[in-house]
Amino acid sequence: MVKIIPALLLAGFVSSAGASVVTYDDPWEKANRAVFSFNDTLDTYALKPVAKGYNTVTPKPIQQLVSNFFSNLGELRNAANALLQFKSTEALASVGRFGINSTLGMLGMVDVATPLGIEQKYEDFGLTLAHWGTPSGPYVVLPLLGSRTLRSGIGTLPDSMMNLQGEIQPERDQWTARGVDIINTRSSLLSSEDLIAGDRYSFIRDAYLQRREYLITGQLPEDDF
Repeated sequence: MVKIIPALLLAGFVSSAGASVVTYDDPWEKANRAVFSFNDTLDTYALKPVAKGYNTVTPKPIQQLVSNFFSNLGELRNAANALLQFKSTEALASVGRFGINSTLGMLGMVDVATPLGIEQKYEDFGLTLAHWGTPSGPYVVLPLLGSRTLRSGIGTLPDSMMNLQGEIQPERDQWTARGVDIINTRSSLLSSEDLIAGDRYSFIRDAYLQRREYLITGQLPEDDF
């Protein structure tokens, strides 16, 4: 499912990590900026107003329950990619989280596993390809999907096949669930926009690539000054 979630909101990672943004090469910048402008306009006039309305009428505790529910569905992706990286302990933890939160946590709406010491470890197929030594390739902005590297963009398809939202029936409920996920996610990120400084495109690009580097290495890049 395509998510119209602008990568600009990943800028929150830079602020929370307490690091300055490192500048990266961008050989496809001209085309990327055009797609970025399209995505940003669509977000400004379509998704963002809906997210603001949702944020106004939906109490924060309810939004957290929704976030937990969809995060729990992602544990299958986490487990599968951990296995592909030969991280058996992390794979078992993801399976355990899914089982505990899906039962004791009321279908995942309450995160019971984390207080029990079973921490979530995010994984996706792009990270798996990185583990296998696949080069990241150029930075690319995709219509609707937003920021990617060529490597993480390729990983989008396998990850979508492991998305349990696709198992929701009937199909009408499946699309409703996807829509709620998108709006809830966008709503939770509204406050992050204030973190953007300077050229929006460059800041968002560098924040995204820095976050991916952190997910792969577990270390923040050194400051460029």
